[in-house]
Amino acid sequence: MSLLLRILMSHFQKILSRSMHILGGKGKVNRHIHQIKKRQEEYEAARTELLDEISRGTSIEELRAKLTKNPDDAKVNDTKKPLLSTSDIPEDLVQVQSYIRWERAGKPQYSPEKQLMEFEEARKELQHELEKGSSLTELRQKLMKGNTQTKVHKQLETKKYFSAERIQRKKRDITTFLNKYAPETMEQKVSHLPKVLTAMEVYSKTIEEQDVGPVLNKKLFRLDESELLVLVIKAGRKTKVYVATDKKGPLILHWALSERPGDWKIPPCTLPPNTVLLEKACETPFIESSSKDLVFQTVEIETDGGEFKGISFVLRADETWIKNSGSDFYVEFDSGTTKRIKDAGDGKGTNKALLDKIASLESEAQKSFMHRFNIAADLIKQAKDGGNLGLSGILVWMRFMATRQLVWNKNYNVKPREISQAQDRLTSLLQDVYKSYPHYRELIRMIMSTVGRGGEGDVGQRIRDEILVIQRNNDCKGGMMEEWHQKLHNNTSPDDVIICQALIDYINDDFNINTYWDTLHKNGITKERLLSYDRAIHSEPSFRREQKEGLLRDLGNYMRTLKAVHSGADLESAVATCMGYSSEGQGFMVGVQINPIRGLPSGFPELLKFILDHIEDKMVEPLLEGLLEARAELRPMLLSSHERLKDLIFLDIALDSTVRTVIERGYEELNNAKPEKIMYFISLVLENLALSSDDNEDLLYCMKGWNYAMEMLGRKDNQWALYAKSCLDRTRLALTSKAEQYHQLLQPSAEYLGSLLGVDQWAVSIFTEEIIRSGSAASLSTLLNRLDPVLRKVANLGSWQVISPVEVAGYVVVVDELLAVQNKSYAQPTILVAKSVKGEEEIPDGAVAVLTPDMPDVLSHVSVRARNSKVCFATCFDPSILTELQGNEGKLFRLKPTSADIFYSEIKECELSDASSANVGDSLSPPTLTLVKMQFSGRYAISSEEFTTEMVGAKSRNISYLKGKVPSWVGIPTSVALPFGVLKRFYQMI
Repeated sequence: MSLLLRILMSHFQKILSRSMHILGGKGKVNRHIHQIKKRQEEYEAARTELLDEISRGTSIEELRAKLTKNPDDAKVNDTKKPLLSTSDIPEDLVQVQSYIRWERAGKPQYSPEKQLMEFEEARKELQHELEKGSSLTELRQKLMKGNTQTKVHKQLETKKYFSAERIQRKKRDITTFLNKYAPETMEQKVSHLPKVLTAMEVYSKTIEEQDVGPVLNKKLFRLDESELLVLVIKAGRKTKVYVATDKKGPLILHWALSERPGDWKIPPCTLPPNTVLLEKACETPFIESSSKDLVFQTVEIETDGGEFKGISFVLRADETWIKNSGSDFYVEFDSGTTKRIKDAGDGKGTNKALLDKIASLESEAQKSFMHRFNIAADLIKQAKDGGNLGLSGILVWMRFMATRQLVWNKNYNVKPREISQAQDRLTSLLQDVYKSYPHYRELIRMIMSTVGRGGEGDVGQRIRDEILVIQRNNDCKGGMMEEWHQKLHNNTSPDDVIICQALIDYINDDFNINTYWDTLHKNGITKERLLSYDRAIHSEPSFRREQKEGLLRDLGNYMRTLKAVHSGADLESAVATCMGYSSEGQGFMVGVQINPIRGLPSGFPELLKFILDHIEDKMVEPLLEGLLEARAELRPMLLSSHERLKDLIFLDIALDSTVRTVIERGYEELNNAKPEKIMYFISLVLENLALSSDDNEDLLYCMKGWNYAMEMLGRKDNQWALYAKSCLDRTRLALTSKAEQYHQLLQPSAEYLGSLLGVDQWAVSIFTEEIIRSGSAASLSTLLNRLDPVLRKVANLGSWQVISPVEVAGYVVVVDELLAVQNKSYAQPTILVAKSVKGEEEIPDGAVAVLTPDMPDVLSHVSVRARNSKVCFATCFDPSILTELQGNEGKLFRLKPTSADIFYSEIKECELSDASSANVGDSLSPPTLTLVKMQFSGRYAISSEEFTTEMVGAKSRNISYLKGKVPSWVGIPTSVALPFGVLKRFYQMI
């Protein structure tokens, strides 16, 4: 065999050998293993011959010329050839480039032939880069950036490179998922004690009852054992600011007006009495007042507003400055809503006694997470005894904490192990309630998701010890790392998980400081927040390049430690806790040993490994199936009294949360997808929601319906679209019902407790909405919206989707975007025809209806607002109807919606008073009705053929209407009715 042939065959052998390794011996390569062994021998022989030629003094150019049979042109052509041929490019670089191509393509499933083609394409791309002047060293630095090499190595080790595997789901009777409990009356466990108003509540009520004007903003701050109230009211063209406190002793308000937060500018307005003008601020003494035996101090400020957007201030008592958790107080003049801000009220619809107790303990709770979690643990029994309303109070409080609406730490140092122990105590008590009271499980899951797992002392102590080891091992004992170390030692918090991730991202992106700040900002951490910590972080990270590898390794390990305490819903951390792991001690650093959970279902560890291996896949369907299979397998253990039940609950919470994030990532996969795929995704997300819900009977009926609809489509039943549309409508109703139950249960507690704790008004107003949208229900609603137009088209259905069916009358106004008019106030009842409604807008004052071609989901902000405010809201699918309505701009119309249609007609001005009353301003009263007196027709009974509006009501007429309009296999009951006036006629005859 010639040397050239041997070389060529050896090159081919290398490709096949690498392919075999990557494919794990699958496909066609299996049939040629014996050939590959033979070629390996030939390769070694060719290599020996080449080395012999070189040892005899033959140059590389002469060898190349000899092999290509062009000895005369060897030197001439050598300058035109690349420094390296494709066969000389290191195979590890080809692997990485192939992986990058595969990941960029969305990790598709390739045939063996396609995989070989991909390797060759990757090789050609690298060769092209070399021809452009790049060196192998430069290519290697570029390709090995971040953890790409680790990911490639992991794929090669598990022999799953280029694969898109699927798990085989078990067939289950979905009725085994049923959770159904006797409903608990909202008021049955709530004591109705008369409300004792605090001094600030009395003062606020007194000012508001003067009816000076609408309240623009109201903020309540805690001052240790006292309160500070700031009330902003629009009084004509003026803005009045009332500052009041029940703090004892002489007090000075050091203040200025602000164009933006942080500004301090001297006001051009008239100053309050006894005010001293300083260089950039004013100082006004508080004046003592009293009402109903309550004593407080007040300052009143009046301004024209103008370019100023708020007021900045601090308090001074003698020589002591009083600030807002280390920062200046700042209150906006307008909180962003024109609605009148309500007082805490009487706590109706809440467990008021519990919420009052929480508010009284908040000044203690804000010292540290240890204090807050221990106080919460002490209140669990009272909350459990208070039923759903009691536990919802704890949920609201913990949610305010998790969303940074409450102070996390104030003038108190606490060790990480003390925080993790307090968390462990709280979550253990919640676990006990979950185990003993099944009808509270949904609320318990939501509470636990806001708290984090916690753990025994060693887990928390590891946070304190490990950062010291990181600093020592990587020579980074000063600057930002030292400031972070001080924070971690004295007050670790969930923010530390984000800071750690920001550092990892910064290092991975070649020490790009913008990446560090981007990660922080995306997760709600600003420079001001870093400075607000008791142990502030002033510096930016700054490392040397030789520290990169060690820091990435150590910070990655440290992330697991932080998540083990702070991140209950983190999937990787939850899986690690269930599967078990150990971290060895090092010097003074304690070791951690977490044992695997006993009694897991057969194959469950492999299922979790499949999920983690595919967690970043672009094609999400196999991953969704794995997540749902894991939840279904886990369910029997969640219903038991397992010794590690808490860890199983956190794993289920993490799986649930991952389904939501994965389905949102997979929306792109559904672009231009066929109906059957969208329906399958709907069934998966519906299953996920059912597994997380206490009362899920209706959701399970919906699941059965979708499964049958998919069967109908599979056998090409021509009624499949109609049946699927009925399932879609029923699912929407189930979602709407769930949203309303959440609103009834949670919103009163959010408003009452939010007012007591001085939570931002915007956070209170959208509290329940954000709870709903953080779960699977929002994703399910979005999928339904994608499918609805398809079903309507196939089934030739109507033109309207009515989200909030309210009969109204008003003047037609056409707008491009609802967003553009959301802050407007209409003087007369208005029917808005908006070309664009995204779902996050407010409904403007005076609007009685919003009609749009857009289709915001039934759980969107605007949908919830419309239903709660009794505003007619509907989507129109027929462009001709919208064009007609737009052509009648300025005219007075009446809208009469049904469940699936809207009848509209022009009316006269005199008829407006008889129309349904509009919800203007704060009125939430139901629409009025005008009843027309019906006359006795002389007939005592009539058949369905005689049903008319003059003779019978809508229910009877619907039966008559269905005749001839439904398939023959749908039976219409024989119907006879007593017409209007018969009962009165009988009374007259008696």
